[in-house]
Amino acid sequence: MTNRKEVAKLAGVSEATVSRVLNGIGPMKESTRVRVLEAAKRLNYELNAVASSFARGRSGNLGVVLPHVPKVHLFSTYYFSELLSGIGEAVRSRGYGLLLLFRDPSSVYDYASLYRTQRVDACIVLGANAAESESEGIDRLAAEKLPFCVMDQRFDNPLVSIVAADHVQGSYDAVKHLIGKGCRNIGFLNGSPQYSNSWDRMTGYRQALEEAGIRVDDSIVYEGNYSRTSGINVAEAVYRDLGKLDAIFVGNDRMAIGLMQGLREKGCRLPEDLKVVAYDDSDSASLTEPPLTTVKVPFYEMGKLAAERLLTLLADKDNAEPVINEILQTELKVRKSSGI
Repeated sequence: MTNRKEVAKLAGVSEATVSRVLNGIGPMKESTRVRVLEAAKRLNYELNAVASSFARGRSGNLGVVLPHVPKVHLFSTYYFSELLSGIGEAVRSRGYGLLLLFRDPSSVYDYASLYRTQRVDACIVLGANAAESESEGIDRLAAEKLPFCVMDQRFDNPLVSIVAADHVQGSYDAVKHLIGKGCRNIGFLNGSPQYSNSWDRMTGYRQALEEAGIRVDDSIVYEGNYSRTSGINVAEAVYRDLGKLDAIFVGNDRMAIGLMQGLREKGCRLPEDLKVVAYDDSDSASLTEPPLTTVKVPFYEMGKLAAERLLTLLADKDNAEPVINEILQTELKVRKSSGI
């Protein structure tokens, strides 16, 4: 059986260097890292990952904490599936394990206990919101200065690491596109106000209107909960208001698809009677009738970046920035629903 000494000899480095490379510890020249990995591969040497993790006082797992919402299939939603795919790719490429955990959104979650019991070395929080119980749990985690990152939800605490998309700019671009099509009476179907990205979308919507000299009309601002069902439910109110609407901006594709379904059932022609722009650029956006003009959000890239930054921090705590603050850009995808 090949041992570490043989790998070190073939790579022309010390056994300590082999150990550091295979454990992902400390700064390392890329050429040295590649040489060690190639030697290990040639000799068919595999590090005992479990033993290595325990030796370093680590679990070898990156945790992902999600809200438990009864009867909601989180993994079937584009938002969660794309984020998890990006996280999974980063974890796989670094040789880490991925541990999924669920929290009760109505109570304070003890994130720090995951570290104390060595279940995870770092964690990513998905689906966080501004509820008091959620903020308290996140603040406690930040106070202990443990490696973690919240996805797509801003908190006032400067010690909270986040990776998010620029939803203000994305929404601004969507509404500006409609204004460029000659629309003046633009409604807005937004998501739940407990999420900071809902407020960001509202900010972008208002900025675009105000910049064009258009008064914001709160009577054509509607609220859903980011589900297709909520879009269907709002269709009645939107249909009733068609006489004062040129277009509507919708906070995500799922609500937009539900809204369009509900409007068509009432005899509404799209985009002739109402132009629609949505948000996310999910897999379904190009398959609707008409295909959705929508804002592409790089969820996969966001998940991958968050995981990579955390794993880099674990490998080199002395040189990695402990607080992550990354805002990724969005991109408008123009299709027929906005009347092109």
